[in-house]
Amino acid sequence: MNFNRSLFIFLFILIAKITSAQTGTIRGFVYLKDTGEPMLFTNVILKGTTIGNATDVNGYYSITKIPPGNYTVMIASALGYDTLLLPITIKAGEILNKNLTLVKSNVNLKVVEISAEQEAKQTETSVSVNKIDPIVIKKLPTVGGEPDLAQYLQVLPGVIFTGDQGGQLYIRGGSPIQNKVLLDGMIVYNPFHSIGLFSVFDADIIRNADVYSGGFGAEYGGRISSVMDITTRDGNKKRISGKIAASPFGSKVLVEGPLKKLKENSSSSISFILSAKTSYLPTTSKLLYSYVDPNGLPFSFNDYYGKVSFNSNNGSKLNLFGFNFSDRVSYKALQDMKWDAFGGGGNFLVVPANSPILVNGNFAYSQYKILLKPEVEQAKSSGIKGFNMGIGFTYFMGKNELNYGLEVLGFTTDFDFYNSAGRHLSQNENTTEIGGYVKYKYVSRRKKLLIEPSFRMQYYASLSKASPEPRIGLKWNVTPRIRVKAAGGIYSQNLIAANTDREVVNLFYGFLSGPENLPSEMVTEDGSVRDIKHKLQKANHYIFGMEFDLTRHIDFNVEVYRKDFTQLTNLNRNKLFDESETDKPEMLRRDFIIETGRAQGIDFVLKYDYKRIYIWVVYSLGYVTRWDGVQTYRPHYDRRHNANIVASYTFGKDRNWELDVRWNIGSGFPFRPTSGFYEDLNFQDGITTDYTSTNGDLNYYYDDKQVKELPWYHRMDVNIKRTFQLFEHTKIEAAVGATNVYGRKNVFYFDRIQYKRVDQLPILPTVSISMTF
Repeated sequence: MNFNRSLFIFLFILIAKITSAQTGTIRGFVYLKDTGEPMLFTNVILKGTTIGNATDVNGYYSITKIPPGNYTVMIASALGYDTLLLPITIKAGEILNKNLTLVKSNVNLKVVEISAEQEAKQTETSVSVNKIDPIVIKKLPTVGGEPDLAQYLQVLPGVIFTGDQGGQLYIRGGSPIQNKVLLDGMIVYNPFHSIGLFSVFDADIIRNADVYSGGFGAEYGGRISSVMDITTRDGNKKRISGKIAASPFGSKVLVEGPLKKLKENSSSSISFILSAKTSYLPTTSKLLYSYVDPNGLPFSFNDYYGKVSFNSNNGSKLNLFGFNFSDRVSYKALQDMKWDAFGGGGNFLVVPANSPILVNGNFAYSQYKILLKPEVEQAKSSGIKGFNMGIGFTYFMGKNELNYGLEVLGFTTDFDFYNSAGRHLSQNENTTEIGGYVKYKYVSRRKKLLIEPSFRMQYYASLSKASPEPRIGLKWNVTPRIRVKAAGGIYSQNLIAANTDREVVNLFYGFLSGPENLPSEMVTEDGSVRDIKHKLQKANHYIFGMEFDLTRHIDFNVEVYRKDFTQLTNLNRNKLFDESETDKPEMLRRDFIIETGRAQGIDFVLKYDYKRIYIWVVYSLGYVTRWDGVQTYRPHYDRRHNANIVASYTFGKDRNWELDVRWNIGSGFPFRPTSGFYEDLNFQDGITTDYTSTNGDLNYYYDDKQVKELPWYHRMDVNIKRTFQLFEHTKIEAAVGATNVYGRKNVFYFDRIQYKRVDQLPILPTVSISMTF
């Protein structure tokens, strides 16, 4: 058996070597001349042929299996840039390295026939993935005047946002803990601030962000719902540039430039980029938004990010980066909360001289610590710190690609918590995970069929458990304008949240490692008893969709999805006794419980993008349920209907005016009514407490037999901005806008003790100004 396998691998490599010896390869990077930044997802072709490929997130292209001869390399898909034509000669067995530079056009180009986006539709499976860049983010009305990734994510299909204050993002039924966030390959444990309207990322430093809402390939592991992969820019390689911005919500400064300037006919350079954001909302809101709360809005944050990029002539590069994010919330007479995160690391890209393989890797360390101090309860804290590193290889074979790699990560969780019954839960644990993956992308000769099988083996050392995870992505190009796609796979993770899926409002966003002391069995929905054979959380994804190019400028996309969460670990909110009290019911003394769940639905997306008008319409129908061994319940983020309409219009002689509008409407979140109240005695003096004279706290019972929904949510945001060009590289942008422009009173939650409704943020007008230089 081993001999046959070895023979197969040997023959495969031999055939590949013989084939490559009879043909040639051209590869390299595409850069923008004015900044030296790479040009993403643009089409590089050999003129007069169907041979070509698109650049990746690093601007890298590789065209293999080219018959020997004379050709002309052409780039004609970059709107706003001159067409590039470069004569080349391909020799058998030769790898030709050519870095290409695009120059901004002096004229407004009309419709370009060759479209990289159209090419990507036919050569990428693109199932349940949204590609985001700063240009797209800026088409959305902005809270506080500056574009932000957190606000844009809220309009993506399948994404549910639970509130302006302390809200979180839930992606196709997955909770925030089940979403993996990567910044230049480094794990970021909390990407959003407590106010819910801002992320920790500066939108102006983002080169690209891929948001996978399900069905992602084997290169990603350790999460069971979704992935957010963010890549930042290298910084201007030609000159010092930057941006200064201010609004009532906060301000920011961005500076970038060369440490070693990029010269003509060279790709060697050293550049940097620095970003700093701060919020002074607690101060300005007392003056400008006192109608919301006379004490001001209690949210403040600071975000710092820095990066240095070393680029060589052949395109190989090394990036070193670091960040420091912090967040503060102070509700008077209620609670104080703060979290801090910092980290650093690097990533690299290596282009071997005489090989069609591209090598990439990363190494990073990050730490996150959160502390919550309620007024009448004991403090809660959670921390996680650790490293992650990986290396990957990409082998290009014409339109086909082979990817494989290895990832290692280790982290420590430190958790200290008291539940509503006053029971203490704590954990301090070290965890190591090792993952290996392989993915093959096959594109048929006429690009009719794309098959992308992949496989990941994830090993969890602390649990002594290996998880084999096969995955697949498919696309069938029925016609150039109609495509059918599908994806599926098995996913696993170790991390669990320090809160339950039933808590409506929770600023405490902590982490736990998968515990050992789980129940040995659970009761399934059909009443049978199932043995718990492992400690992992696992899920299966099933996705089917279709893409329609209704016209050259109108796209329509529909996807049906289902996620089966076959095993979930949740905090036991009903714990009343210690583990050692074995005479008590197991459900009342366990720290954790085992649950199962299901998320299913359908997403519709309509996009129009042509000249001055951009329109984005999304409707999502979703169902999310959980089974806790006793009953089926709807988690608090189970919104049945959700729709977003985004419109952007550019006008004026020089297109220096822009009007942006967003309207969101969604059905109400589920809640369980109150069935009654009782006095909760805390017995602070133990058994000697005199319960006849001690005053307890007012508490309440849920009505587990009923589930109702809050009123429908809807909100409109409007923004209008004007750009003033001062000099060649200097411009000022002034904007006026409002969030919740018609003052809709959207319910946030209901305070059962005070019998008081708490609403989301009312209308918040804002004025902002920024200068780019």
